[in-house]
Order: sequence, then C-alpha cells, then structure tokens
Amino acid sequence: MFSKFRSVTVDSLEMVGLQQRENMSTYKALYLSPMIPSYNLEATGKFFKDILSFTPHMETETYAIYHKDNLTVHLLRAGKDIGQMEFYLEVDDLDSVWNAIKDKLQGLKVREPFNQAYGMREVHIGIPQTNALLFIGQELETK
Repeated sequence: MFSKFRSVTVDSLEMVGLQQRENMSTYKALYLSPMIPSYNLEATGKFFKDILSFTPHMETETYAIYHKDNLTVHLLRAGKDIGQMEFYLEVDDLDSVWNAIKDKLQGLKVREPFNQAYGMREVHIGIPQTNALLFIGQELETK
C-alpha cells in the first residue's frame, strides 16, 4: 500500500514544500482582521470609535470596517448563519491566491471568488475543525 511512497526522501519533501511556498509568495498579505458578529452594530462601532479611537472606513446597516494605524477590525450583523469567529485576510491579488489554493480545498466549505457590493472580491473558506470562517479579499479597483 505504501510502496509508492518509499522513494520519497526528506530532501524531496522539503523541495515540494519550498516550491509550494514560492507559488504562494506571489501575493502580498495586506491585513488579517477579526470579523466580530454584533447584535448592535451602532453600539459596537461606538465602542471602537469613542473608546479605542478607531476611525470608520465603511459603515452600513449590516457591516462596518474601522481602522487604527495599520490595523482593521470588521463588524458584521450577528445572525443564525454567522460563524462564531471570522477573519478577513486582505491580499493584493486574490485570483493568484485562489489559483494557488483551490485544488487543496477538497472537503472544505468554500465559496469561490465573487464580487461584493461593498467593493471587495472575496473567497470564503470554512477553517477545518472550527466554527470559524476565513474571508480572503481584494479591494476592487474603482474608476
């Protein structure tokens, strides 16, 4: 059963890992942000603005982004279909990331790349063995 793996050496495994990392290094990670479900976006936003001195980047009835220095926090309306914890990884080239990872996502809950009304192109991935979601997104170019 394992005979096809006998010729694999540590060096060859390291080379495969190095090649995969090189393929993934073609994009730049811009931010990794928590996405916090809120039952009252206005009150939660006020906490980040008034107490922690975050500045609003975007505020709607269902979603908000606040930033301070090089950090961002995302708030989303809590509901039955919202995960316990979510993270937003903003990148500079979503399509390159997608092409590098799409074949490795078998068995995971995935939403393929799509454009959001709020100006981001995103992929959604359920993080294995958690009740958490990873959003990977890129800001759409505005004209």
